[in-house]
Amino acid sequence: MNTSQQWLRTPEAATALGCSQNHLKRCRDSHGGFLVGGEDYIPGISHTAAIVWNVESVRAAFHYRGKLRQQGEGALRQVVEV
Repeated sequence: MNTSQQWLRTPEAATALGCSQNHLKRCRDSHGGFLVGGEDYIPGISHTAAIVWNVESVRAAFHYRGKLRQQGEGALRQVVEV
């Protein structure tokens, strides 16, 4: 784990990222999402142990997905206008 990265438990990470804890958990690759285990988050050692999140990495992934959505919406607008 790179010490310059900010790893936070789920409640703190959700607050830092401006999303709900449930949204963050649904974005995990283990639940069909795009956040990668070991890179964006580290699952707890047991079922009840905390998940920790690489806040900078998750923020970058959210930003990338947001850009893709905007580009898709722009392309759809162009097709509809034609």
